[in-house]
Amino acid sequence: MPVNFTGADRIATAVNGQVPAPTLYWNEGDTVTIRVTNRLPTVSSIHWHGILLPADMDGVPGLSFAGIEPGQTFTYRFEVKQSGTYWYHSHSAFQEQLGLYGPIVILPKAGERAQADRDYVVMLSDWTDEKPERVMANLKKMSDFFNNKQPTFGEFVRDVRSMGFAAAVEKRKMWNQMRMMPTDFSDVTASRNISGALRYLINGATAEMNWTGLFKPGEKLRLRIINGAATTIFDLRIPGLKMTVVSADGQDVEPIPVDELRISVAETYDVIIEPAEDKAYTIFAQSIGRSGFVRATLAPRPGMQAPVPPVDEAEWLTMTDMMGAMAMSVMHGSHGAAGGHAMRAQGAAGTSSPETATGAAADHSHMQHAMPAAASHAGHTQMPQAAPGPASPPKVTHARSEYGPGVDMHVDMPRTNLDDPGPNLRNNGRRVLTYADLRTVGGPVDPREPSREIELHLTGNMERFMWSFDGQKFSEALPIHFRFGERLRIVLVNDTMMNHPIHLHGMWSELESERGEFQVRKHTINVQPAQRVTFRVTADAPGHWAFHCHLLYHMEAGMFREVVVS
Repeated sequence: MPVNFTGADRIATAVNGQVPAPTLYWNEGDTVTIRVTNRLPTVSSIHWHGILLPADMDGVPGLSFAGIEPGQTFTYRFEVKQSGTYWYHSHSAFQEQLGLYGPIVILPKAGERAQADRDYVVMLSDWTDEKPERVMANLKKMSDFFNNKQPTFGEFVRDVRSMGFAAAVEKRKMWNQMRMMPTDFSDVTASRNISGALRYLINGATAEMNWTGLFKPGEKLRLRIINGAATTIFDLRIPGLKMTVVSADGQDVEPIPVDELRISVAETYDVIIEPAEDKAYTIFAQSIGRSGFVRATLAPRPGMQAPVPPVDEAEWLTMTDMMGAMAMSVMHGSHGAAGGHAMRAQGAAGTSSPETATGAAADHSHMQHAMPAAASHAGHTQMPQAAPGPASPPKVTHARSEYGPGVDMHVDMPRTNLDDPGPNLRNNGRRVLTYADLRTVGGPVDPREPSREIELHLTGNMERFMWSFDGQKFSEALPIHFRFGERLRIVLVNDTMMNHPIHLHGMWSELESERGEFQVRKHTINVQPAQRVTFRVTADAPGHWAFHCHLLYHMEAGMFREVVVS
């Protein structure tokens, strides 16, 4: 169907004539039946994000089913085993970027734990007038094609004046040597002077369209915030109002009041707000890279508006975002961890080898005994150990497959802290939500300790726009095997300077604290630059499942694996 978000007519992929697709309301315990008829000229699909269901209902072509052919109808049918805020989207090519996504609200049998007088979905997304295939081609040709925050000579002059010539040169020297960009926050941005630039939407409306939700002063409102964007991480706040986070990824959490929250791609958060005054409030969501924003309004009456704050200035990525625990120990005056390089850039060619690289050995052959032979290169596996505390940052080893043209950086000593709000949110004067704040009500779904660990590194070559796990893109990698019924610990190490929201289909990911204690249950875990996170999984869902970065262009470039539970 035609849409116009930029002043130009374009064709979007719609569901029942709507972009975003209609909100689906289900009841916990019901069996739902959804008949999806494909009227597109190409194969399509719908994946029910975060929903626990049989593998053949998961909607991933090539893994769980063949896809829905043009003109065909596929019937999804499954029992609803959970409640909360979720969403659905296509898992076929770039259809998600073209508009095929929508909210899911599942009402709990026992009623909402956090009561509210009104209930609104706030679905964030991004749109480009360009064909997504063209966007991908531009990124492959020049990975910073959309970066409108690159360092300028004017900034260098200002730095010389404020910090001196030598310091200003040193600030840039390291980045130039590594051939990396200190402002590479997003693959695609909202820079208006670039073809294919994004427009940001709330419930399918631009900032100018100004979606509005009504309230009466003194009412409690539940906002179900969903990031259904293809590639944009948002930072959201409502100036003048506290938000009390009561749910993360559909699961109730102990209430935590905040001023602002970062919502990575595919995450959902429920917040309660209490607007007491007879005035309008702005829902303000700016992109992680500060290239643009979208706003909506909450108001007592239609037509009211509130001031829209300016977009924050973007800061450079820090040493912590490059070097992890090494940088943190240096900043705190501790040099005990300086026995090796915490980060190693491989240069433009990415040609260093495990034999010549500093740091830990890369041969994982001795660690494969707990894995089936067919999965020997699908992740490093070992017996679990307690996650180290902040005083002892973990050293990691890199698989041999991480040495080659597809990987331009290694982090040898990643940070493990969950209390960092992340780049462009640090020390901004506002109370920002972090993963360290979140506690799922009721604790873990499975009290058992993990009997096995699987470690995977999030890898890439930013200059060539290559993305992978352990240096292997999906087409090169063997499946990861889980044994049915086992309790595992998954270790993710981010060897890049970008955030990666990682989504495991079909099973809960239970994020652990730095010390290996249960923290929060999620379906999507955002891994920050140079960060190591661990989460527990109970392999209670037999079948073939997707495991991938939810940044669409990263997934399409190869940061995707198949998980087989058998």
